[in-house]
Amino acid sequence: MRAVPITVTAVAAAFLLTACGGGDDSSSGGGESKAASGSACAAGDLGMEVGAVNAAPAAGDTGNVTVNLTNNGAQCTLDGFPVVELEADGSSIAVPQDEAAEGQKLTLPEQGTAAFTLTYVRGEEGGSQSLAVKTLKYGLPGGSADQSLPWSYGDVALKDGKTPDASVSAFQQAGD
Repeated sequence: MRAVPITVTAVAAAFLLTACGGGDDSSSGGGESKAASGSACAAGDLGMEVGAVNAAPAAGDTGNVTVNLTNNGAQCTLDGFPVVELEADGSSIAVPQDEAAEGQKLTLPEQGTAAFTLTYVRGEEGGSQSLAVKTLKYGLPGGSADQSLPWSYGDVALKDGKTPDASVSAFQQAGD
């Protein structure tokens, strides 16, 4: 499994994209906002690490990309599904929720971890039924997709020219 640490910073504007962090081993939020005990998690308090669990090697293959979140603030709650979009050529396309999954409410203590997984079908590079994804954007429930990370797993197939052949899981408890 390949893991790339990303630093997630608090954003002042709802749609401001964060920059991806470098190649160090730290995954910490640099946000100033701190969630009150038991309140909804704040994106700026969540460190993010991405790993390609099962990258699709060729067109038509299915792959999975897992995003692990670490709570660097006070105890907080994640409820349901993240908001996920795939960005290509300056436009974003929403990724539907996994219809077989059921959202749950997770309480994350300080340094607690959660994860979500994007499952996708790889598209033919440059094909008319493919999306040349450059960025995966995500947001917390009830918000917008305002955190971003680079996509390096190939084109994503389209179901009908507008909908990615992909789905996103609900938040799951991760780690110990």
